[in-house]
Amino acid sequence: MSASEPGRWRRRRPRNRQTVRRAAPVRLVTRLVVAQAAAAAAVGLAFSRWHLPSVLITVALVLSLCLLAFLVRSGTRGAWLTAVGFESVFFVYGVSRFVFDRYVGGTLFALVVAGTLLHPAVARAYSAVPGGLPGHERGEVGFADATGETFGEHAAG
Repeated sequence: MSASEPGRWRRRRPRNRQTVRRAAPVRLVTRLVVAQAAAAAAVGLAFSRWHLPSVLITVALVLSLCLLAFLVRSGTRGAWLTAVGFESVFFVYGVSRFVFDRYVGGTLFALVVAGTLLHPAVARAYSAVPGGLPGHERGEVGFADATGETFGEHAAG
């Protein structure tokens, strides 16, 4: 089968304006979390002076931020809740490091990302169903087993 034959390559589904409008805040938050990971790595490694526990904490923080960026990219409500929780923990950790060590790296960035996540437009973008099934209205659950259609019979009622 050659690449020129029809059916070989799938076409991308055209996006409507509403899908693009929902995807823009998700991309913004993903980019902010990636930038936060880069800033935390740069500042944390420079501040640590190659003290092993500080380096390990910085690497763990950057790794968790990278994993959070992958999670946030999904655009689900659970990802939004997890991101808000993690960013609040990162902010509290940064404030505690500032109080005891006068270390400011990442605290302000965590506050910016958390503020962005709490913006109403971003919260709406994460509450939308990403790629809902065709034929279903928003918020409608499409479980066939709920009506007793497991073996092809319809629920009597």
